[in-house]
Amino acid sequence: MKKLNKAEKFDLNKDGKFDIRDIIVFALKQPGIYVKREDFLKKELYMKHDLRQVAEAIETTPAQAGISSYEIDRIADSVIRFERNCVSGIAFILGFPGGWAMSATIPADIAQYYAYTLRAIQKLLYLYGFPDIKSKDGEIMLDTETINEMLLCLGVMNGLVGANNAIKGMAKALANGVEKKLLKAALAKGAVYPFIKNVMKWFGVKLTKEMFAGFFKKGIPVVGGFVGGGITFVAFKSCCDRLKKELQDTYLSNPNHISSKEEDEFYEDIKNGFIDVNYEETESDE
Repeated sequence: MKKLNKAEKFDLNKDGKFDIRDIIVFALKQPGIYVKREDFLKKELYMKHDLRQVAEAIETTPAQAGISSYEIDRIADSVIRFERNCVSGIAFILGFPGGWAMSATIPADIAQYYAYTLRAIQKLLYLYGFPDIKSKDGEIMLDTETINEMLLCLGVMNGLVGANNAIKGMAKALANGVEKKLLKAALAKGAVYPFIKNVMKWFGVKLTKEMFAGFFKKGIPVVGGFVGGGITFVAFKSCCDRLKKELQDTYLSNPNHISSKEEDEFYEDIKNGFIDVNYEETESDE
């Protein structure tokens, strides 16, 4: 029987390589990681707002429903603090199954880190006006658009050049009612996709170092709830704060938002259905 190399063992979607998409797919499949927008906003808003305003926030956005930016930011800070505590082992609350420690696939410490990161991403997106992640019958749909949206946010969190403009262009398109099929195309093979490829390349280097040099084991406790993770405790918050900062000032969250030239270019490309002409070639070459 052929012995699998490391890359083959970690290739969950069997596309011949291991990359950040395998991490995202695995993490989002774990219990408690998918966040339903309606349930989350109800939980966070019902204590201080009447049912009408909560319903409006769910139907439109919290900002459009009249929820103050101060309160939205306060909730966002609470979300970041909670998820940071979880990933650092201070509050091990989900009761993850033993499947996290999958030595034949993704190391538990890396899967744990990205799972909490993806959960924080969803909550921040919902607070600042983005729609629900696609789901069917209560289960998240792990299609190309969903995975690439998560990738884009991870790019913002890690300070990759251009990621902030791409996500703000997406926000402007959503705020102006651009057709869903154009938004899907932008993420799958259109205006945003060339940047998604750059994010994947960056994470290819990052994950190789983390997985095979043991970086994460210095910062994250192995599943079991041990207190620790000093490196992660700092890094996780800074990444989430970076995403929060960009989401605070978009057409979805701020009616007085002033867009940049780069942001407007993303928006125009999305609206006009720009397609990455190298998409098919790139997909086969990766």
